[in-house]
Amino acid sequence: MALIHCHFHSDVLGLSTSMYVILPQAAQRPTKMKGALERNEYSTLYLLHGLSEDHTTWLRKTAIERYVAQLELAVVMPEVQRSFYTDMSNGSRYWTFISEELPEILQSLFGLSALREKNFVTGLSMGGYGAFKLALAKPEKFSAAASLSGVLDVVHWSQKISAREKMEWRNIFGDLEQLAGSENDLFFLAQNLVTTNKPLPKLYQCCGTEDFLYETNERFTKLARELRFDLTYEEGPGEHRWEYWDQMIRRVLEWLPLKAKIF
Repeated sequence: MALIHCHFHSDVLGLSTSMYVILPQAAQRPTKMKGALERNEYSTLYLLHGLSEDHTTWLRKTAIERYVAQLELAVVMPEVQRSFYTDMSNGSRYWTFISEELPEILQSLFGLSALREKNFVTGLSMGGYGAFKLALAKPEKFSAAASLSGVLDVVHWSQKISAREKMEWRNIFGDLEQLAGSENDLFFLAQNLVTTNKPLPKLYQCCGTEDFLYETNERFTKLARELRFDLTYEEGPGEHRWEYWDQMIRRVLEWLPLKAKIF
């Protein structure tokens, strides 16, 4: 595998930003396989960070590079600050960046595939929200999404957070009274998607039973099943901690519809 720390300019954000990219390395394949798979045929996993983290955290807190070493899979870990993967009401356009600009940059720099069936997204906590938002709002781009302990019900949490946190959330989402039924409400996005002719993404969802987000995850699971999404849901002992996420990202990699492995 090749690990690339990529610094690049984003026109959408109007600034320089960073991402880590893990790429399969042709030289590591057996001789008989060399040249059998061009780089633009690799599947791509967008791996999204949580609220208080950045693009380095998955590498520092898990063994993700080792976990994907035998897979024909590129892994992209972008930086989005504390944006909740939105075009912020008072801030930068991170939704446009992550959903529109970044895929084009990756295709340009690394030749990664734009095919829906070869693009997946996964994240934890805030990143779990971002992963499901990408899959539900852009199902023509992402065929599968996984949420690990995701903040899946932002409408509910907007009513529970402190006054100080609400100030930050207003900078992110705008008027919190208008959050329900908006483009940032995953429940609304899921209900709206099933009324269209767009393909439904496969979903994977997990949350530890000791996690403070457990009940809201249960609510989203109930809705997704009622709407007949192809949902795989797993729960078990675990808190909102990296020990749990390091274990579950391996489950996600087993679940992803990858066609090839390097032996």
